[in-house]
Amino acid sequence: MTYQYHDESIIKSLPEDTVFVFGSNMAGQHAGGAARTAKEFFGAVEGVGRGWAGQSFAIPTMNEHLQQMPLSQIQHYVDDFKIYAKNHPKMKYFLTSIGCGIAGYTVEEIAPMFKGIAHNVIFPASFRPFVEKALPKLTQKLLHTIYRDSVIFTPATDELIEVLALSDNEKALAKIILNTQMYPTDSNGRDRVFEIQDILHNLNGKVFEFQNNSEGPMLFGAAILALLELYNINEQDFSDVWHGVREISPPKPANKARKHVR
Repeated sequence: MTYQYHDESIIKSLPEDTVFVFGSNMAGQHAGGAARTAKEFFGAVEGVGRGWAGQSFAIPTMNEHLQQMPLSQIQHYVDDFKIYAKNHPKMKYFLTSIGCGIAGYTVEEIAPMFKGIAHNVIFPASFRPFVEKALPKLTQKLLHTIYRDSVIFTPATDELIEVLALSDNEKALAKIILNTQMYPTDSNGRDRVFEIQDILHNLNGKVFEFQNNSEGPMLFGAAILALLELYNINEQDFSDVWHGVREISPPKPANKARKHVR
């Protein structure tokens, strides 16, 4: 069974059994975007930035100071919504692309949080590659295809991804990796330079040859860091797959910790 999807056009009404789900802030200030639509047409209440109100459901993506929340905190509220949707199976939930507007995140960062949710959720069409396709197994061929200069140092356009000799879910993985911000700071504004330098040091001479810490190798290392965090693996795991020693299955959804070789 697959999910239903909507074309992400602006709507002002929904059937009585369908709830409008939008990204909010903890202050409950519904001034723009889908939050404003929720207040004007679906019963969202000013000052209520989380959970059910009227014919709407708020998932916070910004804090009470209207600042971007870390992805880990957004995941907590998404998990709450997953439970709510499962416990109310007679209702449908029209999900907007939460966090991808004012909060500043990308679809590649937000959509995977909803994997495994109940099938009474109607997704934005842009979420489809990330909620229906499981992460692929890491293989030598896959890593060699993604981690080459012509891919890493070219903007991750849809046209670029489509020409890769990969399956659909492998292409989805490539797009996630290439569009995940890690350098010079990640999407939460955290400095990841030391971690990237550490990765380059651990892989230098084992997988790649890096001469310095200029921007080129740092961008390459940032793309590797994105993969390591996504799969909960370390540099030795990456090296093993690169050399064809073994293949690695994707992690279970609840396993988000990161191992790191020191």
